Amino acid sequence: MSKIFWCKKCLNMSTRPRIEFNEDQICNACQWSEEKKSLNWDNRKKELIEIINKHKKSNGQYDCIVPVSGGKDSSYVSYKLKYEYGLNPLTVTVKPGIVFDIGEENLTNFISSGYDNITIRPNLKVLKQVDKIGLIEFGRPMLGWQTIIQAFIPKIARKFNIQMIFYGENGEIEYGGSTKNKNVPYGSFEFVKNILLSDTYNRILNSGIDKNDLEMYKFDEDFILGKSNVLSLYWSYFEPWDSYRNFKIAEKYCGLASKKSQEGSTYNDYSQNDTSLYDLHTYLMYLKFGFGRASQDAGIDIRRGAISRKEAIELVIKYDGIFPEIYLDGYLKYYDLTKEEFNNIIDKWANKDLFFKRDGVWTPKFEVGKDFQIG
Repeated sequence: MSKIFWCKKCLNMSTRPRIEFNEDQICNACQWSEEKKSLNWDNRKKELIEIINKHKKSNGQYDCIVPVSGGKDSSYVSYKLKYEYGLNPLTVTVKPGIVFDIGEENLTNFISSGYDNITIRPNLKVLKQVDKIGLIEFGRPMLGWQTIIQAFIPKIARKFNIQMIFYGENGEIEYGGSTKNKNVPYGSFEFVKNILLSDTYNRILNSGIDKNDLEMYKFDEDFILGKSNVLSLYWSYFEPWDSYRNFKIAEKYCGLASKKSQEGSTYNDYSQNDTSLYDLHTYLMYLKFGFGRASQDAGIDIRRGAISRKEAIELVIKYDGIFPEIYLDGYLKYYDLTKEEFNNIIDKWANKDLFFKRDGVWTPKFEVGKDFQIG
């Protein structure tokens, strides 16, 4: 027998990969949230300025890359770098295989607010193949897009002789995962390849897809070995991360719009509005681990003091298990699957220790927030 449990402050579950809890059953995301209050952020800002001064160009060339979707976080980071720190950022967008209209509009508004942008539209035939492998074999329906973001953007930086790539938050630290690098501003390409992508990376390269079509999905070895001069930097290291603040700044200065209606599996209408594939991603996350998109959003809102844990539990119960039925036809077309084939794949990823099927719907055996024995 083993125990499944929830953080006593937020709703992070013990099933979350790499998460840690203290003796009071408080997750490391909540511990970090408290620790941040006493950090010397002025010193971290000085670190940022030192890094910028070391790598900033003096000839009008691009100083850094910011991977952007047009969403709140990447818009905020771009805005800060350009208008507070005086950098000349090159923003880079990788288009997912399915795009919401509002995602297109937000990206257009962002670019129009004053940024150079390279938009990468991967070979859709290959992207669909890789995403299908991800869905079937790993329960990761956006695997191709996730891989290109990590593997190809550093190559663009090198092509332009850019030494800084600014990502938003370090999700491992902010939301629960490995916190060993919480006092390090740099990301690790090796960690991304071997831990976050893990077995999926070699599976893509050995999928039978023509090697010439996989250049966007390949890490250059010198990045993995730490021999590149391109730095991967997390903005959340340099100032307290606040996704709602990011939204308000992006709304005011970058033209960011929220969804006009909320059809998905959360109550939040201002984040992850780029693609319906994210809704499928978080539904599969729910079936595999017991927590979904609403749990993630509620944890963020608890830690920033916007809602209580009791309120969060009610929201999670209401939203977490909702399958994004409205997008089903799009999924079937994108992955070239029948409804029966698709449902069989979904069923394969359901954690039978956590869920049972009732009237064709995967239903939790647990009550949110109450410790639960399995096995």
